[in-house]
Amino acid sequence: MIRHSVKTSESWKGLPWKKFRKTLFRLQKRVFKAVQVGDKRKARSLQKLILKSTSARFLAIRQVSQLNAGKKTAGIDGKKSLSFEERFNLEELLKMNSGNWKHQGLREIPIPKKDGTTRMLKIPTIADRAWQCLAKYALEPAHEATFHARSYGFRTGRSAHDAQKYIFNNLNSYAKGREKRVIELDIEKCFDRINHSAIMDELIAPKGLKIGIFRCLKTGVNPEFPEQGTPQGGVVSPLLANIALNGIESIHRYHADYKYGRSVKDNTSKSKIIEPSIRYADDMVIILRPEDNATEILERISEFLRKRGMNVSQKKTKVTAATDGFDFLG
Repeated sequence: MIRHSVKTSESWKGLPWKKFRKTLFRLQKRVFKAVQVGDKRKARSLQKLILKSTSARFLAIRQVSQLNAGKKTAGIDGKKSLSFEERFNLEELLKMNSGNWKHQGLREIPIPKKDGTTRMLKIPTIADRAWQCLAKYALEPAHEATFHARSYGFRTGRSAHDAQKYIFNNLNSYAKGREKRVIELDIEKCFDRINHSAIMDELIAPKGLKIGIFRCLKTGVNPEFPEQGTPQGGVVSPLLANIALNGIESIHRYHADYKYGRSVKDNTSKSKIIEPSIRYADDMVIILRPEDNATEILERISEFLRKRGMNVSQKKTKVTAATDGFDFLG
């Protein structure tokens, strides 16, 4: 147990951060493995341990108050930073209420977009961000075990460069890229339109954490769409979007034959499933062979999104020849 009677900068800096990271990672690894083998009951028990973990609480507070890029952004309470004493007090608050967290309101900041419209950034308070970070520590390893291999956005150990490499490998001359086309898919107001039930139905979490996530979703709703939207600006929002969109990468798939064997005699064919879709959060590229029907694939994607409260943007979605080039992630 780590308790400090003197809550100073020295006692905060002196906390065993390396040990905390090891402890949290060990718990997260066990959650990942439990979901991987299909034991969700064990995974939920381990998630409760993460929520109760002193290591996870301190790391969450440090992440949102010292490390994140938006650490100086105030929420609805106007608080831009925490003193060392306030950080220790927040850890006590998280300890008492992590299983029954009540969210405060969100501060709305309009962000101008390239097309002249505005996107509303909704900022939680530092305390709410710390709880969301703690929730993310528990949720992320469970869902990492279920996420598609071609999803690259807001995932640990993955980046836009990984997506770039996969696209290059599928469109270079060895892969007959000259003959291929791509669907540049754009989801209309993705974060604002995600259906809450689509997230809650897929969520792997104990009851207390599920209630907390549901409250988090309800805090940021648009009165016109009370059952939709996840607040952009929340720590856990990108993960919730990934949970709702998981599976869209498998809509376009086909069997491909490839040769295996060391000699001419045993050089036989074997079939494997190819899923040539690349997703980074709500941006997606689908690689098409000459024989693939783009209209049919887009209809299936539209149906997938409709069930989750979202639509394909007719204005921004287009089919392009690979030789003409296309924009993906800028």
